[in-house]
Amino acid sequence: MSARSFALAALAVAPLAISYLPAVTSARAAISLSDAAGRYTISPAGSSVRFSIRNMGGGDLNGAFAKFGGTIRIDAGDVGRSAVDITIYPASVGTGQERIDAFLRSDAVFDTAREREIQFRSTGVKRIGETTAVITGRLTARGKTFPEQFTATLAGLKSGRIDFHVTGKVLRSRYGMDVGTPIYSNVVDFDMRLSARRG
Repeated sequence: MSARSFALAALAVAPLAISYLPAVTSARAAISLSDAAGRYTISPAGSSVRFSIRNMGGGDLNGAFAKFGGTIRIDAGDVGRSAVDITIYPASVGTGQERIDAFLRSDAVFDTAREREIQFRSTGVKRIGETTAVITGRLTARGKTFPEQFTATLAGLKSGRIDFHVTGKVLRSRYGMDVGTPIYSNVVDFDMRLSARRG
């Protein structure tokens, strides 16, 4: 595979969360991998970590985490050696409904009094399209760690800033957060927009 055919990116989120992709300009022309290589810090500006849990009776639960951070390291020579580390702070969860937010922070779900972070650490990156890659890694929440994977799509690369759209599904029962099933789905859908700056 030519080094000029792709650049990489992360997701990631665990909750968080993340990923490396082929990079293209707005005109969708290939960029040299060396242009995207380096270490990036995820910036809250332009980034979001959103989630949704389906309610079988209607009225899905939608929310987001306001506080998160992490790094993306893009290896120009070997895509598989690229890495992403993401930390989400569950106390920052918000749904727009105070009662639900308090419940999510309680020991029935995130247990934020004792569990301060959700972490995702990548273990592998596999390119599956011109601008898309699958990022595998280990997600840790409430003291439990399981393998998870996310799909990341390059959204932009310009002036030292790289942007990704990252999606994935996580089974909340794995992490002891399956309260409310089966009325509320066991599957959490993540939809993340990650903007990172070089350096």
